[in-house]
Amino acid sequence: MPFTARQLALATLDRQLLLARRRLDVAEAVRRVCALQAQTPASPYLALWNRLQDFAPEDLDAAFADRRIVKATLMRITLHAVHAEDYAPYHAAMLSTLRASRLYDRRFTSIELTPADADALLPKLAAFLARPRTGAEVEQEITRRFGEHAHRVWWALRTYAPIHHVPTGGPWSFTQPNAYLASPTAPGSAPQDAAAGVQRLLLAYLRAFGPASAQDFARFTLLGRPGITQALHELGDQVVRVTGPGRAALFDLAGATVPAEDTPTPPRLLPMWDSTLLAHAVPGRVLPQEYRPLVVRRNGDMLPCLLVDGQVAGVWRAADGGLELTTFRKLGKAAWQGLTEEAAKLSSLLADRDPVVYRRYGHWWDKGFPGVESTIVKG
Repeated sequence: MPFTARQLALATLDRQLLLARRRLDVAEAVRRVCALQAQTPASPYLALWNRLQDFAPEDLDAAFADRRIVKATLMRITLHAVHAEDYAPYHAAMLSTLRASRLYDRRFTSIELTPADADALLPKLAAFLARPRTGAEVEQEITRRFGEHAHRVWWALRTYAPIHHVPTGGPWSFTQPNAYLASPTAPGSAPQDAAAGVQRLLLAYLRAFGPASAQDFARFTLLGRPGITQALHELGDQVVRVTGPGRAALFDLAGATVPAEDTPTPPRLLPMWDSTLLAHAVPGRVLPQEYRPLVVRRNGDMLPCLLVDGQVAGVWRAADGGLELTTFRKLGKAAWQGLTEEAAKLSSLLADRDPVVYRRYGHWWDKGFPGVESTIVKG
């Protein structure tokens, strides 16, 4: 029988460790879910809090510090936290996309330098970043070769060069100014490395988000369809085709299972840009289409969401010494009890780290939400 839309949503929640918190090492958890969106420093912490039993932020601090988990620009040309052993193949898979996003952008081409000019700097950049450096330090070094164009050259290189962000302190390990360190990955990747990287990334993606279509994987990565098609072909019987509610062909790992349709789903308070909401083609699996304009703002900001019965039902923010929960529809007593219990626990965690987390995005609430119900919960 074809999988239902409900089963596909449950599969995503199950593989993202959102049906039940697990006892896992933080690095193993990050590997299990493929990658964690990390463009805002707090988000990987809150993502793991939603997924791990007795999550201790100090464990993630330590994993970033000793580089078992690394933060770098990867899928969707966005910062992600990934297992250190996954970085090299993921970067090889994404390199062509990352490189093209900068070297063929007008902001780079307008300075009349060639892609070869930027590529030629990669070995020297790797040597310079043998120890952590700020962006300003890197620009100063690049100025010796490219003069007034150093800012644009570094803008391109920091996106596609094999470099990591390194912890600089603060409640979530990373603060401004950013610091960078060369990855152990070689400055360039051969074509066969790219193909192997796409295959490894696709397997990790299906393990974390499957069953899924080629279009879903393209949405999660921004990789082109030819490379995805080739990867599916070369993976052979490691990947099987399954049937879903729509016309798109779905793929999954051989032997993977999908939860039954009546599987219960606990409430969750997802962080900004949680990967669960970004891993499938629009409208996605857990975000109702009618709520998408409320959750995904005009500039692409994706607000922290309330998850009820496996679907986004509202948003949350830090406010008045606690968390303000706003729903887009009326909820029953049991749903509210579950949400407030989660909110009280998260509020307590934030009190020790950053009580006004995501403060810079508060202006979206100032513009108003057509919320149906709202409450403030304190830890």
